[in-house]
Amino acid sequence: MPGSPAPPEDALLTDPPDGRWRPDVLPGFERSTFEPDETDRGGNLITLVRPVGTDQHPAARPVLLIHGWADYFYNAPLAHALSDAGYAVYAVDLHRYGRSLRPGQIPGWTDDLCRYDPDLETALAEIARHHRPRPAVIAHSTGGLVASLWAHRNPGRLEALVLNSPWLEMQGSSWVRRLARTIVDPVAVRRPEAMLRLPKVDFYWRTLSRDAEGEWDLHRLWRPPHSFDVPAAWLAAVIEGHARVARGLEIDAPVLTLVSGRGMRAARYDAAMHTADVILDPEAMALRALRLGRRVTVHRCDEALHDVFASRADVRERALSEMIEWLATYAPASERSTAPPYRRSRRA
Repeated sequence: MPGSPAPPEDALLTDPPDGRWRPDVLPGFERSTFEPDETDRGGNLITLVRPVGTDQHPAARPVLLIHGWADYFYNAPLAHALSDAGYAVYAVDLHRYGRSLRPGQIPGWTDDLCRYDPDLETALAEIARHHRPRPAVIAHSTGGLVASLWAHRNPGRLEALVLNSPWLEMQGSSWVRRLARTIVDPVAVRRPEAMLRLPKVDFYWRTLSRDAEGEWDLHRLWRPPHSFDVPAAWLAAVIEGHARVARGLEIDAPVLTLVSGRGMRAARYDAAMHTADVILDPEAMALRALRLGRRVTVHRCDEALHDVFASRADVRERALSEMIEWLATYAPASERSTAPPYRRSRRA
């Protein structure tokens, strides 16, 4: 979080998947590691992170935060704002990301977005051990695509779904997606782990990192300046997910989609990138969001970054307030219970 020390930049975690909660690299948080499944590439680990004391409030509605590509949970102010509003906050670092990435693994590797189902099922099962209400999910970018597809396949599981700049379509249009598929799919079949030669730019990282022009302390292995290398099979899986969204989903939970007020593309870094989405096209996201289900709200956040909740303080606080107001309508913070909702004092 802004002002907090970053974890060591040259090391990955080695926590065993024992389900034990231990102090996290974020002060005031704790983490626990699980092994949802085994693959031909070894065990897939996930890591849950929560504010200390969250499990003491069983009547609080749990909210699960899901990160995007080449990312991990670091946004303590987001967690604190939700906790202040009475929610029990958990975040998951999916397998081969962040706290769950282990030496020798291909960062972010998957060849099918359904392979994240065990991650989500394991996380939700652990959360259900501590909290009675049905959960809400807040998911960012590629995590928003993963969460949308999972919610479509699993009706009745979520109280609400919030999507933070979800990657629901390729930049530009469906025509770009179809063209990309004709190029990527043959490579993914023959050499799934082949790394695609894509432009390496650090513009978005520069808007985020305190080591550049941003305000967040980011782990350079968990959130590298030039993102992760992109395996062909991973991109093919994402494109298949986009195609499924384009055909229309039937998410039964209410959906809130937050996107920046504008996108920006440039060949050189520009200070204006601090007030725009430089990763995805907000127009494409807003349009595709309308195909997710029957109850979809799209909210444009002026001057927001690709990660709306990592924008400058006044922008993210406005977005947080509006999201929490929406959640209060569709996913109230607690069941009707004599037990008080989970609240914590706001940290600086």
